[in-house]
Amino acid sequence: MKKKLIMAGFVLAFVTVATTSFAQTKTPGVTERQKNQQERIEQGVKSGELTRPEAAKLEAREAKIQHDKKEAKADGKVTPAERAKLQREENRSSRAIYRQKHDAQVRRH
Repeated sequence: MKKKLIMAGFVLAFVTVATTSFAQTKTPGVTERQKNQQERIEQGVKSGELTRPEAAKLEAREAKIQHDKKEAKADGKVTPAERAKLQREENRSSRAIYRQKHDAQVRRH
C-alpha cells in the first residue's frame, strides 16, 4: 500500500511538471519586447525621428501583437507555434521601428 502511494505521488509529480512545462500561458519574452519597443517608439517621437503618422502606424502594429498574444492565451496555453508567431511579429516590428527612425523623414516642431 505504501509503495503504491509513493508511486502515485511520483506519477502525480511527473504529470504536474510535464503539464506545466508544456502548457504555459506566460509570455515574458514577448511582454519584455513589447515594453522595449514601446519605449523605442516614445523616444523616437520625443527626438523627432518619428513623425506622428509613423508612430501611429507602429503603435497599431504593437496593438495587433498584443491582440495576437491575448488570442494565443485564450485557450489556456501558448503553443510553441504561437510563441514562434509572436516572436516573428516582434522581429518585424523591431525592424519597422528601426527603419522609420532612420529614414529621411523628421517631425517638424
